[in-house]
Amino acid sequence: MKKVILFIAIYTSIISGCAPRRDLVYFSNLAKQTSEVKLQGQEVKIQQNDLLSVSINSLNQESNVLFAVNTRNASSENNYKVDGYRVSKDGMINLPVVGNVRLEGLTIEQAQATISKELDKYVKKPVVDVQLVNFKVTVIGEVNKPSTFTVQGDNINLLEALGMAGDMTVYGKRENILVIRQQDGQRVMKRLNLNNQDVMDSPFFYLKQNDVVYVEPDKSKAIEYSPNTRIMPVVIASISAVAVLITAVLRR
Repeated sequence: MKKVILFIAIYTSIISGCAPRRDLVYFSNLAKQTSEVKLQGQEVKIQQNDLLSVSINSLNQESNVLFAVNTRNASSENNYKVDGYRVSKDGMINLPVVGNVRLEGLTIEQAQATISKELDKYVKKPVVDVQLVNFKVTVIGEVNKPSTFTVQGDNINLLEALGMAGDMTVYGKRENILVIRQQDGQRVMKRLNLNNQDVMDSPFFYLKQNDVVYVEPDKSKAIEYSPNTRIMPVVIASISAVAVLITAVLRR
């Protein structure tokens, strides 16, 4: 009987030890360092199918009304009903009077300068403001609030996106975050290690419009949700109960 009880104890220890230990600390290799890490943002470039808000101010109020297209907020916090200039498959937007203006591949500042140059022919001293109004990122997997988030502005890093999603659960692989990006007409995927400070130097640390962030669960999550694992506590408890009964009988 002692052998049975010993077997149960050993088996239980093996099962409980199957789950790997996770490093839950972001940038854990910074713990004993005092050096400063400067985050370098990346300029977002305009892509096909982007929606742009173009606001134009000049000395002529009639021109301002003619060119301006603004956004309208919808009822949802993270979703917006918008009007704007859609970047075509040719990489252009169509402005009133001016016509087609190629903006694909330009930064927001470059787009403003390009539109301003075109407007000089029709408007006196135009001041152009361009905003990307459909900048969104999707965070899925082992996070507390997986969703697609619309970003105000054009700058968000991986940590901010995870924060919007309620951070990772304890099952999330912080050393193996997958970022999926559409780039030059192709799908590019990159894995990042948030336990390492070097991740800040990655071009994927700062997200771009329509990026998808996937947080992979570790093996312990799969074990926990396995049908065999679910019934294992019942089996162990049953065996333990039988062992106790047999022990009690033998003592009599």
